[in-house]
Amino acid sequence: MQPADESALIARAREGSRAAFEELVHLYDRSVLRLALRIVGSEEAAHDIYQEAFLRIFRSIHDFRQECAFRTWVFRVVTNLCLDHLRRAGKRQEEGPVGPRGESEARPLEALVADERPDGDPERVLARTEIRRRVEAALAGLPPRERLVFELRHEEGLRAGAIAEVLETSEETVRNCLYRAHRHLRSALGDMRTGARRAAAERWSEA
Repeated sequence: MQPADESALIARAREGSRAAFEELVHLYDRSVLRLALRIVGSEEAAHDIYQEAFLRIFRSIHDFRQECAFRTWVFRVVTNLCLDHLRRAGKRQEEGPVGPRGESEARPLEALVADERPDGDPERVLARTEIRRRVEAALAGLPPRERLVFELRHEEGLRAGAIAEVLETSEETVRNCLYRAHRHLRSALGDMRTGARRAAAERWSEA
């Protein structure tokens, strides 16, 4: 079911209202750009996918019959474009797809985790930076579809049924992808969990 106001915007957009379509874009633009960036890794490529996605949606919105949620349809267009991009990139370079944020085009991780408070702890900032770097590297090691499932579930908050609709697959396949993604991440970040437990034990013994 579409929210009433969203359904009204869709109806007006299907009748040719550019203003209504621009409002729909405003509802989803951040989610679309965020998802594209985390999947393809390049800000330039993510913006290209963002523009192409909404262009395709604008051209075909009159065909949207509301058989699924509009959000599902939008993400389906975006994920297909992301997978197409990764397939083309894989053909161009044998080292495989780029991770969630390519090193050459990424924003500095420090900017994402920086503590700007006057009393910010530099060691804590450094630790958070390293954690973010390790998580990003672990996500980069996931196959594209597993990364998509992970991002749609944990970043966009979609349930397995909605993700299955987006990727046009079964809920069982989605759950299997999510299970493999979690297993990969636990394995890749296992030493960090061990280190955190050891540090906690040391703090307890010193108390």
